Amino acid sequence: MTVSPEPTTSPAPTDAVSARPAATTRARARQRLTPFWRAVAAIAWKDLRAEIRSRELVNSMVLFTFMTVMVFSLALELDKEARQTTVAGVLWVTVVFAGMIGLSRSLAAEKDRGSLDALLLAPIDRSALFFGKMIGNLLFVLVIALVLQVLLTVLFNVTLIRPLLVLVVLLGSVGFTAAGTLLSSMAVHARAREALLPIILMPVVLPVLISAVRASTAILEGLPRDDWFPWIQLLAVADVIFLAAGYGLFDYVVEE
Repeated sequence: MTVSPEPTTSPAPTDAVSARPAATTRARARQRLTPFWRAVAAIAWKDLRAEIRSRELVNSMVLFTFMTVMVFSLALELDKEARQTTVAGVLWVTVVFAGMIGLSRSLAAEKDRGSLDALLLAPIDRSALFFGKMIGNLLFVLVIALVLQVLLTVLFNVTLIRPLLVLVVLLGSVGFTAAGTLLSSMAVHARAREALLPIILMPVVLPVLISAVRASTAILEGLPRDDWFPWIQLLAVADVIFLAAGYGLFDYVVEE
């Protein structure tokens, strides 16, 4: 009689067993960000990379900022008191009009290249597109605001690099870019979109602009807390309103 050999079971590969914890760790790391915020980060990073390669938008905004500051500096060169009292207005007027250059090209460039339809057809929430575009616009505006603060400090001989003023600039920029991104998505389908955007944007962001100018003036003049804190609160409320409006309405206004 022949005895058949007993079947032997080969041990499980140790490589596969050791690879499971690593794969689980990578999967958990990918799940730390929800798909919504991953889409927001991807859209914002796409805009930043495109601008780093072309430098078209930032260069035009910086040039406009430099020319505007030079005009105001030469106009108020002999009046030191007027320069100190108007520096907050010069700051925010320049930020708003330089920011409009970026806002007008935010979605217009996507539409001209034909990629706006692809973004709208992507399997992501439309509000992720809004927040991604808004974050990209916000970064551009903050860069311009930083350059502008340095220029005004040098040319107007007024120190603008202050923590409270930086907070006002941040809050004002958030409200301005949130409203601007929402309204630029509405004007992107119009023929005269570059001329239409300032017309519909300025009345909407007027509360943000007034609050930012009042708070900046009070801080630069060294007034007590009761004179500038209510304006900062109003800026924060306006930011929440514009962000909520963009989150809820962008899906409807971006449609052609």
